[in-house]
Parts: sequence; C-alpha cells; structure tokens
Amino acid sequence: MYGENASPNAERPLPVPDPGTLLADTSRGDRVGEFQGVAGPYWSLRPVGGGREWEVEPRYVRPALLMEQLRARTARLNARSRGEVL
Repeated sequence: MYGENASPNAERPLPVPDPGTLLADTSRGDRVGEFQGVAGPYWSLRPVGGGREWEVEPRYVRPALLMEQLRARTARLNARSRGEVL
C-alpha cells in the first residue's frame, strides 16, 4: 500500500480497449462509460444508458470495477424498461 501511486495511469497508460468496454473516468467522479474510440489524444466514452459522448484523456481512465459495471448495466436496463433507451 505504501509507495503505490494512487493514479497508476499517469505513468503507464492503458492499452486502447475494445469498443464497448466499460471504463471509469476519474476526472468526472468515476463516471462510467462505454469506450467508443480514439479522437486525437482523447478517448471517447458514452454513458451506458445512452446519451452524449464525452472525451477524456487516457490518463484519467481506468477499467470499471465489477460493482460499477453492474450498476451501469442495471441503470441501462431500468431506462430501457421505461422506454427511454432503444
């Protein structure tokens, strides 16, 4: 625990993930989004339930924790059941 970097992506960037991979954006309070692609020096993420994409520097991205993935997928299913998501 001691001596560990709290932000390991600053030293070692993640490899570019596959489209649809769930990632957490640490610059926006660990907001979870699906990886959409690379846009210049940024990665594009989209909310799991649909919505507007946003761009983030790869150093602020980490793989979403299992609980975060479950929460995001459940929110999408709930929105879909209400007719909000196609």
